This record gives sequence, structure tokens and C-alpha cells, in this order.
Amino acid sequence: MSGPAMNKTPLFALLALLFISACNSAPSQQPLSAAPLAGAKIGGDFLLTDQNGKKRSFKEFDGSYRIVYFGYTNCPDICTPDMQNLMAGLKAYEKKNPELSAKIQPIFITVDPLRDTSTVLKQFVNAFHPRAIGLTGTEAEIAEVAKKFAIYSGRVEGSSPENYLMSHSQTPYLMGPKGEPLALMPADVPNTDVNEGAPDLVEAELAKWVR
Repeated sequence: MSGPAMNKTPLFALLALLFISACNSAPSQQPLSAAPLAGAKIGGDFLLTDQNGKKRSFKEFDGSYRIVYFGYTNCPDICTPDMQNLMAGLKAYEKKNPELSAKIQPIFITVDPLRDTSTVLKQFVNAFHPRAIGLTGTEAEIAEVAKKFAIYSGRVEGSSPENYLMSHSQTPYLMGPKGEPLALMPADVPNTDVNEGAPDLVEAELAKWVR
């Protein structure tokens, strides 16, 4: 009887080790109802124009998670690094989770529609991710969408009428498959170089909520 008992012991030990390993390697997903922004009145449908001149609604992406970032292409020191970090994090997530990452749609919405035409946005978003969508519209349309997403923006006059800046909220959202707000994406980590620190946190945030 001692033979069978001795054979079971290493088998149980091996199964236990495999179980522990599986638990440690699994993403730390949480229910979407536990997301930091769950229940917040942020977001809503809209109709804007993409970088190819096509009208796009927010609702058409239902079923997909959405990374939504408001900014502008002439932004001197915030929007480009933020987009680099967000899209670098998404690309890292794509390598590890190709099927899940296909459910994520990155969206850049300009707060400077006077200068950010579809042509300008096309060059901008294509520099960061091949699936990124850039959206523009009239000033009234952009103001309405910004209000829905709790985004502040305001014009800061420069040395000439065309050299103005835009003051705006630095708020990258992760929105759920129903268009609901889930979390703020960590696009900006102080005291780190671009593509260091923040992309890892972006990837981790996606692993936490996307399923």
C-alpha cells in the first residue's frame, strides 16, 4: 500500500504548483461594476468627422472598449507624449492579447477644430497607431462632445491670431463596451521618459478591465 501513496504525493505537489502558477499569472481582472468611474455620468453619443472625412458616431463602437483622449495636434508638450504612451501601452497589450486587443478602439478627439481638419488629424493619428481614429467637427459640435465627457478646453491667445494655444483637460478615458466610463488611463507618469513607465501602466490597466 505504500507504493500507491508515495506515487500520489509528487502528483498532488505538482498539481498544487501548477495551480499556484496559474493564479499568479492570471490578469488581475475585476468586475466592470468595480471600475473607478463606474456609474459616473461621463460620455454619450455624438456624430463627428474622422480623418477620412467620414461621419462617425460614438454608438457605432458599442461592443468595443474605447480609449478616448481629447487634445490637439499643435499641443506643445502634453498631447504627443500622452498619445505615445497610450498607444505604446496598447501595442504592448496587443502583443500579449491579440484577440482581446481587437476589441479596443483608440479615439483622439480634437479640442481645436479650427486647425485640426481631417487631413491634419490623419497625419497625426497615423503616427501613433494604425487603428487610431481622429475626430473633428464644428466648434459647436466639439463643445457639445467635450461637455458630455466632462472635458474643459479654452483658447489661450498667442503672439498672433493663428498661434494660439488650447488649455484643456488631460483626461484619457477607458470606456466600456456599452460606452460607459471605466477608468482614467495613466498616460502621464511624472519624472519618467516617454515610453518608459506609463506604457506599462496603460497595458496593466487594459489587462484589468478588457475581457
